[in-house]
Amino acid sequence: MSTVVGSAIPRVHVPNLFEFFLVKRNEGKSGKDREHLTVICATSGDTGSASIYGLRGKKDVSVFVMYPTGKVSPIQEAQMTTVHCLSVDGTFDDCQAFVKDLFNDDLINSSQRLAAVNSINFARILAQITYYFASYFSLIRSGTYSPSTDQIRFVVPTGNFGDILAGYFAKRMGLPVMKLVIACNENDILHRFLQTGTYEKKPVHGAAAAGGLVEDGAAASPEGVKETLSPSMDILVSSNFERLLWFVAHDVYGSKAHSAQERREIAGRNVKEWQTQLKTNGGFSVEKTVLDAVCADFSAERVSDTETIATIRDVYRWPEGYILDPHSAIAVTAALRSTEGAHQVALATAHPAKFAKAVEMALVDEKRFRFSDILPKQFVGMEKRPRRLRFVRRDEGLEGLRTLIVDEVEKEKAKR
Repeated sequence: MSTVVGSAIPRVHVPNLFEFFLVKRNEGKSGKDREHLTVICATSGDTGSASIYGLRGKKDVSVFVMYPTGKVSPIQEAQMTTVHCLSVDGTFDDCQAFVKDLFNDDLINSSQRLAAVNSINFARILAQITYYFASYFSLIRSGTYSPSTDQIRFVVPTGNFGDILAGYFAKRMGLPVMKLVIACNENDILHRFLQTGTYEKKPVHGAAAAGGLVEDGAAASPEGVKETLSPSMDILVSSNFERLLWFVAHDVYGSKAHSAQERREIAGRNVKEWQTQLKTNGGFSVEKTVLDAVCADFSAERVSDTETIATIRDVYRWPEGYILDPHSAIAVTAALRSTEGAHQVALATAHPAKFAKAVEMALVDEKRFRFSDILPKQFVGMEKRPRRLRFVRRDEGLEGLRTLIVDEVEKEKAKR
């Protein structure tokens, strides 16, 4: 059995697609005839900075990134606050709800051409499928893995379920994956679902919610998200999970349908019913046949902050001296628990410098560790640079957010 730590491919695929199509559509056009793209993003940390990097300097594009106030690390915030950054007084779930509301809003869609860069845009998930094939072929080239005799499991640190959903599609495309392992922190709605068949919010408050490090972006939430050392995974509801449920419902309930269209409609009705129950009752339960279908492809592991710190320290002591960020450490912890005779591929998600306090906490007694040795030169002095951000209050609602975005886009268009 082997454990492979895989660094994520840079997230610039979706912005590059935007640029390609915009250039084509605006060829030969000028002034008001040129098409303008308004990119909306909700992020728990990494997606926002990646989208900004991928779209910086692009013509005819306005970028608005929403993130929960006080719930990203200082480095992540500094990376983002160079475009239209909207700091929302809530959780990532609130930011994501705003994005969905904007895409469903007739008023803003009548004047703006909206696009998304986080996994609400399926192009993002399509790009992530490549991680799994790349890792598989890398294992074969290493000489330690034989496709004819060996098994492989992918272990993915999971919050919003986008990355591991890409693994599911890779498996459906024919990649020989034994199991996809959902690695959760203490916000464990997915782990509980695989144990019980019930997908239920379990908000925690007060002392029970305390944890994590304020310096790395952990912050108390009135909605009941548990604070952890891996704040980018501090999510109550994993919105991409409903996409998996559609495919499962399609296979389980649509088998007796008379046409492909009827099968799709059956799947859609079931997912709509579950999502309605989630919204009104805080959760829903599925039949055993649905749970069994999910468990055929997935398993789940829950990792505590204490275990996260221990894994960062232990992996640093490996001969290679690899330094994990807390999110990647959750995947490695889950991979190392396995007793099955399979190769484990643990997906890494972030640079450790973004979560400095957690890494320093884990490695405080390691004499050869110097944080300056892993600090990218791009990060030096970043927190001191000028920032531009707007604070968005949830009680201002969709109307307030719509007005803000339209006003800023019109100002940008007037300058070109």
